[in-house]
Amino acid sequence: MPMSFVKALIPGCILTFVVCLILGSNGARGAWLDIHHASIQSFDFYWSWPLFVASTGISWAIFWMME
Repeated sequence: MPMSFVKALIPGCILTFVVCLILGSNGARGAWLDIHHASIQSFDFYWSWPLFVASTGISWAIFWMME
């Protein structure tokens, strides 16, 4: 079970980054997604922790079922 969680982090991050990039660059806040602008060492991006948790959970369930 822990290995399926580690594998689920990658699609969770990618899905979150792509959705936040599309919605955040258009000025949307995403309602319950709470998309916010983040900056780490002059690298600016949009991020949403609720979306990351949801997408990682869905990916985790899919990888767990495939084992």
